[in-house]
Amino acid sequence: MWDKIKDFSSEFFVTGDPLILGAQVSIAITMVAIVFILTYFKKWRWLWTEWLTSVDHKKIGIMYIIAAILMLFRGGVDALLMRMQLAAPQVEFLNAEHYNAIFTTHGVIMILFMAMPLMFGLFNIVVPLQIGARDVAFPFLNSLSFWMFFFGAMLFNVSFVIGGSPDAGWLAYPPLSGLSGSPGVGQDFYIWGIQISGIGSLATGINFIVTILKMRAPGMKLMKMPMFTWSVLSSCTTIIFAFPILTVTLFLLFLDRYLGAHFFTLDGGGNPMMYINLIWMWGHPEVYIVILPAFGIFSEIVSAFSKKKLFGYKSMVFALMSISFFSFFTWAHHFFTMGSGANVNAFFAVTTMLIAIPTGVKVFNWLFTMYRGKLSFPTPMMWTVAFIPCFVIGGMTGVLLSVAPADFQFHNSYFLIAHFHQVLIGGVVFGYFAGLYYWWPKMFGFKLHEGLGKWAFWFWNIGFYVCFMPQYALGLMGMTRRFNEYNFDMGWQPLNVVSTVGGFLMGIAFLFQVWQIAHSIRFYKKEKTGDTWDGRTLEWSIPSPAPMYNFARIPVVTEQDDWWEKKQRRLRGEADAPEVVQAEQAPLEPIHMPRNSGVPFVMSAFWFTAGFGFVWDWKWMIVLGLGGVIVSMLVRSFTYNTDYYIPVEEVERTEAAARGAH
Repeated sequence: MWDKIKDFSSEFFVTGDPLILGAQVSIAITMVAIVFILTYFKKWRWLWTEWLTSVDHKKIGIMYIIAAILMLFRGGVDALLMRMQLAAPQVEFLNAEHYNAIFTTHGVIMILFMAMPLMFGLFNIVVPLQIGARDVAFPFLNSLSFWMFFFGAMLFNVSFVIGGSPDAGWLAYPPLSGLSGSPGVGQDFYIWGIQISGIGSLATGINFIVTILKMRAPGMKLMKMPMFTWSVLSSCTTIIFAFPILTVTLFLLFLDRYLGAHFFTLDGGGNPMMYINLIWMWGHPEVYIVILPAFGIFSEIVSAFSKKKLFGYKSMVFALMSISFFSFFTWAHHFFTMGSGANVNAFFAVTTMLIAIPTGVKVFNWLFTMYRGKLSFPTPMMWTVAFIPCFVIGGMTGVLLSVAPADFQFHNSYFLIAHFHQVLIGGVVFGYFAGLYYWWPKMFGFKLHEGLGKWAFWFWNIGFYVCFMPQYALGLMGMTRRFNEYNFDMGWQPLNVVSTVGGFLMGIAFLFQVWQIAHSIRFYKKEKTGDTWDGRTLEWSIPSPAPMYNFARIPVVTEQDDWWEKKQRRLRGEADAPEVVQAEQAPLEPIHMPRNSGVPFVMSAFWFTAGFGFVWDWKWMIVLGLGGVIVSMLVRSFTYNTDYYIPVEEVERTEAAARGAH
């Protein structure tokens, strides 16, 4: 009996690696500390009522951002471990299996569990405020989306200490991801963690499309929407067409592993290339899903800190929507070397070059917006300006990779790694950092410390170029991806050492950001106006942080950049349009709001339970988890008390308090 328990324990828990043992100990200590603090300060009820059951889009956005920052730390540590392994030839810091697991989890975490929630967090916080709405279209679904993402991410991350991480690469190509290549449970953690999280992502895409199309303030025509809202619409449109492909692809891989199907196994009549086509039919649109909102952020910031309307508004809208469309016609450039034939390669080479045109249009729009503007350079604007040269370099190397004959040389080399990180860090991460700094006062009512923010900015940027510029040269020297050591005679060590130094500089930058947040909380200085940056769009017309109901009176919009134009009219002594005056002077009314609900949290926990059961093939747990999901859906179906009204007196008190703060 003891031997059976011992055998199961050795299979269930990852043992034998001091790094993983350290992670297990630190996780246990952290969990004990959290439980102790919540118990000591009697905060369990507060946690449940204010956060875990909240359907407030602003609180959900904050939870997305907290989760994303934690995942940035986890994915960043993975990156530094890889750089330490590659800093010198024939290093034995990580064994091959552990290295494979780390580069697999690094890719998945950074794209799906860091960039996506950071993006969704900004969606939640900004979009309803920009369009003059009191909430998203489906508040309950919004909460469910977050908790599905969160529990999917936890299911994936727990594989690090239980069962073993997936190690077939971040896109899990078969046959490496099949039973023959990955007989353990790591790949099943990969499948179910991403599946559960992906359902939440798809629901978010649907929710925000409906919110933007149906809940805009009176007078806000589509061509009067802020550019960030347009970028969210284009991103969510891509989500609803791309993520079902991912769901089906991973389900077919699950059937191969769980039921012995042969969709992707050659010896059973399947074809691994079908998987590679399907995964990249999702994978390349996914790159644009995460970068399109960053383009919207840059547009808002450039306009705000240039004190000018965005140059070429219509061309920018056309560029965003055309990128969303063309992103579905470029996937095969990821495998030019796979023997598709000259005609197929030529088609995808041309479409890849075409998509660079609307991408380039935006850069010129931002530059022309800054031209002769009244420029200022607080931290959000610094990140925006730093993005432009970085993204231009990334775009140029992307066009090089789109040329099929050249790609035959660059493919799978570190040239590709450098390009990918150039656009994903220099575009996506820089963009979301800019957005966080810009909208932080709207979230929390105080600005982040500018001095520490500038230290973080310079460490990030210098570290980025020191890390990734050498990798272009390493790729041209023949260094390829996916191996954990190299010989002394390859001549790669000097540039790898430089690259590793750059990685640690970015790690220092992250520590500066943590210090910046802690310092700003410690020396809290409340913003005395909701209009921190002298902004242009509706979110700056209400107090910071925004009240629960967002707008006491729904605004009426008459033109693009409506809040800015309204301020300029008042400075000139001009009267607002009659419909605007009527809306502002209308008597307050009770405000309809959705009630908090614990069902999304509980239902997602049951999805986690079912996923864990599928990973270990514990049928009792599968039945328990799926049964819990069904019961949760029934509970929701028979819950009728789902909303309430905020009385006028409470709205008046809240507004009076906000005016007092002004």
